[in-house]
Amino acid sequence: MKKITFEKPERAAIVAKIQNYFVKELESEIGAIPAELLLAFFAESIGPFYYNQGVADAQAVFAKSLDDINDQIYGLEQREARAR
Repeated sequence: MKKITFEKPERAAIVAKIQNYFVKELESEIGAIPAELLLAFFAESIGPFYYNQGVADAQAVFAKSLDDINDQIYGLEQREARAR
């Protein structure tokens, strides 16, 4: 699996959310650098779990779509030809 990375604007938005979380939930402030380090830790250590869940969700959607397509194709078959 390739390393989970974020573009600069995304990273800045996530860092701001981390800082906001610390203020609202922990009543503590965290600087941008510690927040970046926390983001890097989460991306490296926890990110793969979220990534794998996203892959599994995508596979489930794809499998359902493929089943729907197979059902539609089956519906196109001529009934008389099925009986043979």
